[in-house]
Formats: sequence, C-alpha cells, structure tokens
Amino acid sequence: MSEQKISFIKGGHGDIAVHDWGHDRPRFLALLVHGYGEHLGRYQYVARTLAAQGARVFGPDHLGHGLSQGERVLIEDYDAVVDDVHRVVEHFQQLHPDVPLVVIGHSMGGMIATRYTQRYREGIRALVLSGPLIGERTLISDLLDLPAIPNEPLDTATLSRDPAVGEAYQADPLVWHGPFKRPTLRAMQQILAKINAGPGFRRAAYAVDTRR
Repeated sequence: MSEQKISFIKGGHGDIAVHDWGHDRPRFLALLVHGYGEHLGRYQYVARTLAAQGARVFGPDHLGHGLSQGERVLIEDYDAVVDDVHRVVEHFQQLHPDVPLVVIGHSMGGMIATRYTQRYREGIRALVLSGPLIGERTLISDLLDLPAIPNEPLDTATLSRDPAVGEAYQADPLVWHGPFKRPTLRAMQQILAKINAGPGFRRAAYAVDTRR
C-alpha cells in the first residue's frame, strides 16, 4: 500500500479533491463517502485498515468541503454530488476493471452513498452505512421553519471514546464549524424524498459500535 495521495478532477461545479490510498493489485475497491462539514482526510484510520485488507481506498471531498472548490457546505443538488462521486469511481474502475467495488458512507455520506447505489447498483458489490442520514428526518424541516438557523456546535464527545479525536476535529481548519445553510437543508429534503421513493435494497444488517 502506498501513502495517501491527493489529486483533483473537474466536478460539475468546480474542482473536486480526490484522496487515494493506492494499491497496485487490490482485492477490492473501497469508496469512502464522508459526512457533512468534514473531509476525507479525517478517514486515515479507516483507509489504512481497509488497505491492510487489500483494498485500494479512495473518495472525494464533496463540493464545498475539505480541499474541493465551492462555497463552504453549500450544496443545492445532491444528485450533482452523486455525479461527482461517479466521476471518481469511473476513474478507479478504469484502472482496475473487474475488481469489486464496496461503497462506504458515513452520516450525510451515508445518504449520498445510498443514492449512489440506487443509481449505479449494477457495479457495486456491497454498501456499508455508518449512522446514515436516511429515512424520515423531521429535524431538517424543523430547522427550515426557524427564521434563523442556530449555530449549535457539535458535541465532539459523540465522535469517539478517544478525546483526541474530538480535539483534532475542533482544531481542523478544513472542518466546517458554522451553522447549516438553508439551501443545503432543502437539498437534503429533496434527495431524501428520492431515496425514500426507491428503489429499495435487500439487506444484511449488522449493528457495530464504531467509536474507538
């Protein structure tokens, strides 16, 4: 396994940063889809664990996140984000044809990964979701009903049992620490409605405590 490399591709609305933990002869491809306000650079532990199992691990910083272009955390169309994800996947599938693809999404990334799988299911061996933003989410409509969206900081104790993880999150200049943006919340509502409309999946569910 090589060290992490970062490159850029043209996305639908600007340059998208692509993180790659290379592997010359991977057993499988592992697409990581990060959550709201963060970036894939925070997933070093996950990437290295998967790479040790023979994966070539990769994924984008979403539009408006991390090293990618765009106004911070402003997403007006999540299907456009899915399009960006697919551009990244196509690049690695061209490098490794016939190697199985596993899609792994966390939080908002779980929502994006679910929509990606709905649209491109034929090329996916497995979908893994960690605390996904799917299903009925009344909090989004509650926030949109407010005249001003509050800036309530994340309780970093919920991220991990290790306080150092929360401290790193707080100190990370690439993490968004401000309030939700109204267009982003509306776009979440719209993409959740599409996900809820189907198609659905046959599933094998395993509950795992991922906090370390």
